[in-house]
Amino acid sequence: MAKGSARVAILMGSKNDWEVMKAAEQALEELEVGSDARVISAHRTPDRLVRYLAGAEENGIEVVIAGAGAAAHLAGVCAAHTALPVLGVPIASSDLNGLDALLSTVQMPGGIPVATFAIGKAGAKNAGLFAAAILARSDKALRERLLKFREAQAAAVPERPY
Repeated sequence: MAKGSARVAILMGSKNDWEVMKAAEQALEELEVGSDARVISAHRTPDRLVRYLAGAEENGIEVVIAGAGAAAHLAGVCAAHTALPVLGVPIASSDLNGLDALLSTVQMPGGIPVATFAIGKAGAKNAGLFAAAILARSDKALRERLLKFREAQAAAVPERPY
């Protein structure tokens, strides 16, 4: 499922999470950043996760976006198995509407960092944009595309409400 030369891994704990996590892929696609989306559960497929992360850098991955709901251990387990930046996206998949996932993702112990974003699609989109910003630090062409994206966003906001 790799798109172009994948630089960003988009991991999710369940196939059901794709409705949220595709916002990260769409943000990256708009900026012409290749991604690799995978369903990898920290609980149900831990060996798959470890294997994927072991080869991630060698396969060109520079940033990991991990989205999960409920106990939401995926981002933290990723961070424990790679030195790559890990961006966590909490997903509302339980009766707690994502609050449990938010707290699970944001409360990493000191020394195992995970950048945590908003619950749901806005968080996934922002994680994609943040991944692009990380990559843009050493990629001038991507930096220009990101700046143009931000300029277009600003231009789309009317100065007056009427």
